[in-house]
Amino acid sequence: MSSMLDGLGRLLVRFLTRPKLEARPVDARSLARLEAVLKPGDVLLVEGHAKISTAIKYLTQSTWSHAALYVGNTGARSEAGEPLVLVEVDIEHGCIVSPLSKYGAFGTRICRPQGLDDDGCAAVIAYALSRLGTRYDLKNIVDLLRWLVPLPLVPSSWRRRMIALGSGDPTRAICSTLIAEAFERVGYPVLPTIEYAKAMGQRDIREILHIRHHSLYTPRDFDISPYFAVVKPTLEAGFDYKVLNWGDGPGPAAGQD
Repeated sequence: MSSMLDGLGRLLVRFLTRPKLEARPVDARSLARLEAVLKPGDVLLVEGHAKISTAIKYLTQSTWSHAALYVGNTGARSEAGEPLVLVEVDIEHGCIVSPLSKYGAFGTRICRPQGLDDDGCAAVIAYALSRLGTRYDLKNIVDLLRWLVPLPLVPSSWRRRMIALGSGDPTRAICSTLIAEAFERVGYPVLPTIEYAKAMGQRDIREILHIRHHSLYTPRDFDISPYFAVVKPTLEAGFDYKVLNWGDGPGPAAGQD
């Protein structure tokens, strides 16, 4: 029975990971800017093009459907000779290392942990690398299918509720789980719950942080986290609006530099 379910899960994976036809070509210039800015420990958020990406973005109410950890030079290279610099959890292959060019045609965002020291960063990366080869948990794929396949007489808003009746929130089994767990290992907060407490006889109210379990994190949590800064490659490269090449349409007013 388990082998049959595993086979069904893999068929669903192939369906869910099929990219959409409107995927854009790789932008070499944007990819070079991204590569120049990334630092080990950065979290790269991705706006995916696959069917499962649509589901995850809807369920998390976010632009981002995937997250990968930039670990820098691992010494390994792809078949094309590219350095493998990202640790990610791929729904089809599990925890793997990938080249940066894999997401050269996607919308991305860099989220950088603030105040993370070298030892903490090294520990985060070491833990992520230690999980290479871990398989993706396919138990929640059926729940995703409930949303992706329209059911007769069931409004889309209800289908989202139905997901929660299965094995749990499917976003708990996605890529962000591994990354959140890596930061959890060094006590670095991503988006903790905050308890406000006032000690007896004192006026000041203290904030007590409680790290949520790593399985509760989604890609958007790194984006909205107060402890991760959003890094924009275009600005980091030195942006000067005065040297932009404007085509037809809105641009600088006549006579202005």
